[in-house]
Amino acid sequence: MAFLVLMASVDSELSQTQTTTIEDLQRFEQKYTNLPFEAILKQDILRLGLNFDGKALAGLEFKTKDYFIFTFDHVPLAEQSEEIRFRAPEEIRLKGGLFQLANTIVSVRIDPASPYRVAASENGPALFLDGQHLADVEFPPIPGWYNQTTSTGKTPGEIAPIIEWGYLIYLTVFRNCQYFGKDEECAFCDINHNWRQQRMQGRPYTGIKPIEDILEVLSFIDEQDSIAKCYTITGGSIVTEIQKKKETDFYYQYVEAIEKKFPGRWMAKMVVQAWEKEELWRFKDVGVKVYHPNYEVWDKDLFYKLCPGKTRFIGRDNWIRRIVEAVDVFGPSCVIPNFVGGVELSKPYGFKTVAEAVKSTAEGLDYFMSHGVVPRFTTWCPEPYTTLSTLEPQPKPPLVYFLELLSEWKQIFEKYELPTPPGYGPPGPGNAVFSVSAFMDIIGYEGR
Repeated sequence: MAFLVLMASVDSELSQTQTTTIEDLQRFEQKYTNLPFEAILKQDILRLGLNFDGKALAGLEFKTKDYFIFTFDHVPLAEQSEEIRFRAPEEIRLKGGLFQLANTIVSVRIDPASPYRVAASENGPALFLDGQHLADVEFPPIPGWYNQTTSTGKTPGEIAPIIEWGYLIYLTVFRNCQYFGKDEECAFCDINHNWRQQRMQGRPYTGIKPIEDILEVLSFIDEQDSIAKCYTITGGSIVTEIQKKKETDFYYQYVEAIEKKFPGRWMAKMVVQAWEKEELWRFKDVGVKVYHPNYEVWDKDLFYKLCPGKTRFIGRDNWIRRIVEAVDVFGPSCVIPNFVGGVELSKPYGFKTVAEAVKSTAEGLDYFMSHGVVPRFTTWCPEPYTTLSTLEPQPKPPLVYFLELLSEWKQIFEKYELPTPPGYGPPGPGNAVFSVSAFMDIIGYEGR
């Protein structure tokens, strides 16, 4: 549908991938009246990153990046300035400004070359583009329980960090992945590289989180917090064993312990591999509500090239089958696999045009949504040490790709009359808290 319009103009759009002007934003606002402007700006900031003036951070207290699973930065930690390294906020919330934005929460991806600059203003931190004040900026508050430590001396941000402005407790219980090296790890993923960078910077960064530490931090949250509504259990793939446990047993012990101590306190979600339906029933029975077996990219050839470990140990056809069959366990709209939006255009394997990339991804969206599965996407961040980034420089996908993708996602979602995905907070512009893509911001939007 929408992607067909692109065929004649895609080359000129692709030539404008690495920067944005106020005029570009105004042009896209006029063209994509089916999308809230908040979603347009959010996607552009996610693809280009943020350039922080250290003065905008000085003297303020706020929740900084916990690097909870990936770096989500465009430059290595070692190359970031002392003013910025480990001082940037987890997210920013935009409001007002030139386009009169409703509240818009955006994940922070550090890039000193980004045209989007967060700097100090008379009224506090603000977002600037082309030297113009684009929006007021707010940094996330530090929860009171973040200042406590566990009996083993661990901080809450190390064990059970929060994201999405406090809505989600993110438990990366295994911070590495056994799909290791270029022949196995996903070519766009930096989970192992993130772990190395954190350790090289002298940060405490527990590889396998003890259940006891997690339960202790959750007790802080249970007693003092009313904002968090969900927790996610996730980590790298396990192809042999960890602590003498196979993959499903390893991850099961965490949700079992949490639901035993805090039954139903938060919605339980799991981001893990695609498992057979027979394995999933016990997770459903113990309390898991939402299952995320991320398929990463739809195109068959790209899956093979970008996900070699998943191809070798499970295979694309099995992965897709297991996603669809998981609906029998968790129910429609509670199986929410992620794909990496924009990686379809990565070099050297990706599509050459936006139209081809969007057409392929839309095919996958239609297939899954027709089966009651609701895929969501994260915005591809070309982190510097991933396999793709070592093969050749990775241009950021153009904004038009993400706007066409959002248009297709919205149209297919509405065609199948699917409910709002659970576990992501409220939908719509001004309400959405999901910060790594704008798919929640567009739900229910009726256009301009």
